[in-house]
Amino acid sequence: MSKNVFATLVIGTCAGAACAQSAVTVYGSMDLGMVYESGGPAGGSWNLESGVQAGSRLGFKGSEDLGNGLSASFVIEGGIAGDTGGNRPTGLTFGRQTLLGLSGPFGSVKLGRQFNLVTNALNDVDPFGGGHEGAYSNVMFSDYRTSNGVYYTTPAINGLTANLTWAPGEVAGSGAAKRELGYAVEYTRGRVFAVLAHRSLNNLADTSSHKVTFAGATYDFGLFKAALGYARNKDDLALDSRDIIVGASTTRGADSWMVSLIDHKDSSGLRQDARQAAIGYTRALSKRTNLYSSYSRLRNDNGAPFTVGNAVESGSGTRGLALGLYHKF
Repeated sequence: MSKNVFATLVIGTCAGAACAQSAVTVYGSMDLGMVYESGGPAGGSWNLESGVQAGSRLGFKGSEDLGNGLSASFVIEGGIAGDTGGNRPTGLTFGRQTLLGLSGPFGSVKLGRQFNLVTNALNDVDPFGGGHEGAYSNVMFSDYRTSNGVYYTTPAINGLTANLTWAPGEVAGSGAAKRELGYAVEYTRGRVFAVLAHRSLNNLADTSSHKVTFAGATYDFGLFKAALGYARNKDDLALDSRDIIVGASTTRGADSWMVSLIDHKDSSGLRQDARQAAIGYTRALSKRTNLYSSYSRLRNDNGAPFTVGNAVESGSGTRGLALGLYHKF
């Protein structure tokens, strides 16, 4: 039995070897932590939050070998608010991912809803993986997912992989309104990982386009892994910012540490700059369970509105401390 699976259900009517070619896997994770947030107008408070290190979830996935190197696959994944029993994102039963696809020698084509390419790139570079109190989304790009998307991934060639996204806006009378386009190029070789990702999203009236571009890399020195990234976030109206993220992570036995610094520069007339510093620690209790703690503090200039949050919460202040437990199945 896989370490990430508590049940595997065989579906369909099958016989002999064909029976092993189609299966559904149930998987998920639960994350609950005590979070103390302070620095906001209302003062400090303790909260029990779900999804501090990573969003709590329940999912179903499966694949079928179609022969000749071709396979079909699906993912249905919903977010769970473990502190209240609700769902996340609010109102979406399977709001994390819903995908159906084909893969083969040509690469893979998937349809549905998933993380956009910039989010994937940031998660791969950020030492916190997009979670904990040091999440990059506190001050950087935070529009995580793409709906109604068509996604193509090339086969890996000499460490290079390319990804393309097209998502129609589904607005009657306009082929461009709410349309999303994206691309990403990744390079992985030995200790080196590098990525360039871009996303462009038109507004409902097709009068403005929000564009975000991210370039980042990590290098594993053995003793620790270093990370560096740069983002440009801009639309045709007032938004115009640049972000630099620098960080490192290390694992020694059951103990892992991560640190990051993010510098946010607002190039609009408001000059609402911000800086965030964060440190985190996890202690593995098994291959599937760990304790965690993290602390983050940010500074806002000229009334900048940023707050310290985590993998799923936007937070309410400029300082955050989290202590919790994460388990995956």
